[in-house]
This record gives sequence, structure tokens and C-alpha cells, in this order.
Amino acid sequence: MAQVPPAGSVLVADWHQCRESRDYFNKILHKKRRKNFGLLESPVMPPHVAVDTVNYKIFISGKSGVGKTTLAARIAGLNIPNMHHETTGIETTVVYWPAKLRESGRVVFFRLQLWDCGENALRRFDHLLPSCREQLDAVLLLFSFTDRTSFDDLPNQITKWTGSPEGHVVKVVVGTKFDLFMHCDVTERDVKEFQETWRLPVLHTGGEVTDGLGDIAPLLNCLAENLWYQDCLTAGASHCLQQEEAATVL
Repeated sequence: MAQVPPAGSVLVADWHQCRESRDYFNKILHKKRRKNFGLLESPVMPPHVAVDTVNYKIFISGKSGVGKTTLAARIAGLNIPNMHHETTGIETTVVYWPAKLRESGRVVFFRLQLWDCGENALRRFDHLLPSCREQLDAVLLLFSFTDRTSFDDLPNQITKWTGSPEGHVVKVVVGTKFDLFMHCDVTERDVKEFQETWRLPVLHTGGEVTDGLGDIAPLLNCLAENLWYQDCLTAGASHCLQQEEAATVL
């Protein structure tokens, strides 16, 4: 299982609440609501503010009806669908999230391209899953707190995304419909035991989307932190390999 950094060890936790972050978050907000960015659009900072942008492809995985499309809308600040309907193909959504690196103090814009594909469409059309897997950086593994079978299916989902080359993708588990506590089929004890076994971060979503950032900040910070950490591990491994090759030549 891939290593998971302690929360807040890579990125400054709750930086979106700090005064110094306002200029950056104002670029992804309009009248206190999230801006919708197209595939070719990006936040525009003043010329004197240099901010690097890192790009990542994220696939949302889970059973039909678990809330994949709703989660994508929630993360992007879009209107949440009132009724469930099966996603007929691949839908992509672009999300920008500024974050501050703890060690260097540098600010980075994370550009997250969310890929959502209906379960039935994946089964019917063989070319969809390879397209989703291509150059994938992370996968959000979803279960619903109101659907026990979706929680029990998580080990199968994890195994599915552990084989090469997908074994190097970041994996984050997200429980949806957490607000429907009266109908919960998954307990806090179940989640705790799962975390102890699989060593993966588990977050939850549910309820109304607010005009602020508090409801999605924990998820986006966790995802960005794990993506950056994975890149650092990969860069370190490459550097070690180059040193070994140089030593062998000598």
C-alpha cells in the first residue's frame, strides 16, 4: 500500500481561512460563489505574482447511485442534481484549488480534472475504462453511508486500482450521504476498522453546499496533499535511480 502523509505535513492546513490566501481564493470565486472553469480557462493572477500550476487527472469510482456526479458538482461548486440519473458517458469537470506548501512557503494552484463515468457505460463500452485510466493520477473511491454493499465493495475497488500501472495512483476514500444519519448502514466503527486495515484516508460529504469553502476544503486539501507527496516520492526515486546509474557507469 502506498504511503500516506500525515494530514497537514505537506500543505498548510486550513490555509483558505488565512488572510494571506484571500488574493488567491478570490481568483476562483465570484460573488462568494465558485467560478466555473472550462478546459482552457484558468485563474488569472497579477503579473507580479508568480504561481505555478500543477495538473492532475482524477477518476471518480463507485457503484451506480452512490453519488459520483453529485460529488463532482460539490467539489466544483456547481448545482447538485435534484434527481439521480445514470451518467451516459464520460463527464469531465475542472477544479482549481490554491494551496501553500509547508516546507517552502510556496503557493501552488492545483488543477484537478475530475472524470466521472457511469457504471453501466463502463460495462457496455470497452474503450471508456482505458480512456479513464490513461495518465491517471488519483482515484476517489466512493461508498454511501446509506448503502452497506457499496462499503463492502471497497476492497474490490482498491484491488482494481492497485495493479500496474495504476498501483501508483493516489487513492482517497469518500463516504457520501453522511448527513442521512437516520438511514446509515455504515457505522463509525466500520470506518475506523477499514482505515486500520487499508491505511487510506477516509473523508465524508453530505448536506447542502455552502457559499463558502469549508464543506469541500478538507477533501481538496487531502487530495492535493497526497498528490504532491506522491510526486515528491516519485521524484526522489528517480533521483536515486539516476545516482545509481551514474555510479554503475563510473
